Amino acid sequence: MVMSRPPKLSLASIVAEATPKPTRSPGAEIVSLDRAAPPPAAGTGTLKQRAKQMSVYLEPPVYDQLRDLAFAERAKMHGLMLEALDLLFKQRGARSIEQILGERPR
Repeated sequence: MVMSRPPKLSLASIVAEATPKPTRSPGAEIVSLDRAAPPPAAGTGTLKQRAKQMSVYLEPPVYDQLRDLAFAERAKMHGLMLEALDLLFKQRGARSIEQILGERPR
């Protein structure tokens, strides 16, 4: 007597069998809800949640010098980059970062 192997089960078929079928009462309407969290209000959340990310490509010697300055001043490279932007804004007659952040968002 030859025994045949049981059919291979797929994950999709297992999940489909385990998932209870929704029951609808007459006249009921199916409504899908957006379960994504609402975006954080302006000025709330972490910097990563509030801010826009921008990449800066630096030549290795420029990067090394920035890293060395940050280390010597016990500061973060990000803070030094913001300081540099503030100096650029001042040179060009634009508002400082502090002034911009004091306003309500656009």
